[in-house]
Amino acid sequence: MTDDFPRSNAYHPDWIRASVSGGANSLWLTEWLTDALDLRPGMRVLDLGCGRGASSVFLHREYGVQVWATDLWFSPDERAARFRDAGVADAVFPIRADARALPFATEYFDAIISIDSFVYYGTDDLYANYLASFARPGAPIAIAGAGLTQEIDGPLPEHLRPWWEPSLACLHSASWWRNHWQRSGVLDVTHADTMPDGWQRWLDWQHTVAPDNTTEIAALEADRGTYLGYVRTIARRTDTPPDPQITTIDTTYHPHPLLRPN
Repeated sequence: MTDDFPRSNAYHPDWIRASVSGGANSLWLTEWLTDALDLRPGMRVLDLGCGRGASSVFLHREYGVQVWATDLWFSPDERAARFRDAGVADAVFPIRADARALPFATEYFDAIISIDSFVYYGTDDLYANYLASFARPGAPIAIAGAGLTQEIDGPLPEHLRPWWEPSLACLHSASWWRNHWQRSGVLDVTHADTMPDGWQRWLDWQHTVAPDNTTEIAALEADRGTYLGYVRTIARRTDTPPDPQITTIDTTYHPHPLLRPN
């Protein structure tokens, strides 16, 4: 428990631990992110990469929004049971979907949120345009999760080498996300920052749920926020229409001679 997250402190620690789906406390990150958003009852919110759905429960209980709790890796049946037990099943809907093949209507959502998962699918140059097509013009698209306090330009720092894996190249700084989204032409970034003492919150959570994860804990203790921390980025969808999504290309085969005549 920390005084930095008063809303999250109302939730039972055992319930939070039972819904762990990654390396971060999803309620802390959701509270930090939504503090900078204007969410209102009845809004349609996509919780993208929601894991086991704790953030989705939080969003509805705290703000009264409807939530489409969407994830590929974790079972929607388990999420549905969690939502029933939390008393939110009439407003939080478990969806299994790939973030790159979303089954929603164009401009359907009033807000799109992603907690500690966006780096797995959102770093390529085309994804912002794709995702923005599901948000109405003016709607916020907001992410929070593990990242870098500054970009690593050059060799990997020695104190991070024991923990670092090639896939961690997906981690980026707030300034990187600001530039990445702004250049898309369909997102106008309003916030891009790093959580104060985010590395300490990251470390606190590892001690709580994964005390045997000594390699990551040692990396955080050695780094002390020099490179590792929690990053938040918020943008609004501009009025510029996203490029239309190409799902199929219709062609017709017409036979022709294969080789030139002699």
